[in-house]
Amino acid sequence: THERICRYIAKESGSVVVSVGYRLAPEHKYPAAYEDCLSATQHFLHHTEHYGVDPARVIVCGDSAGGNLVFAVSQTLAGRSDLPKLRAQVLIYPGLQALDFNLPSYQQNQGVPLLFREHAAFFALLYLNGHAMHMKEVLEGSHIPPDMRLKYSKWLSPD
Repeated sequence: THERICRYIAKESGSVVVSVGYRLAPEHKYPAAYEDCLSATQHFLHHTEHYGVDPARVIVCGDSAGGNLVFAVSQTLAGRSDLPKLRAQVLIYPGLQALDFNLPSYQQNQGVPLLFREHAAFFALLYLNGHAMHMKEVLEGSHIPPDMRLKYSKWLSPD
């Protein structure tokens, strides 16, 4: 689905673009997609000379669930001394939190196409466990234990 944009970015920027075809939910539950992206990124970083790429100029990018995967892979690789450091990460409307679907941004944009609030929750559930049978609980916020909600409240608060 992204080949056209990858070709455009490569052509216009004079860059090498590697697009990872990771396994998708619901057939492949978490952490399959993450493992695929991590493996592909590690392989690429180990072999940059083979691709004619300066290891100091590698940038990772993703949109939606791909943005989530880029973030997770970047965090995993941040402490590695055996691989070149990533120069940057580009996150395009990344799915970064599924703890609270009632934050102001979800409320304000709940009816805005392309990713309605219910769709975001649905896809998060598919990604994590392969089905959406707990949709109501997730939208209400009752899927998070009170102690965890309290622990993360300073980062996930409407204030």
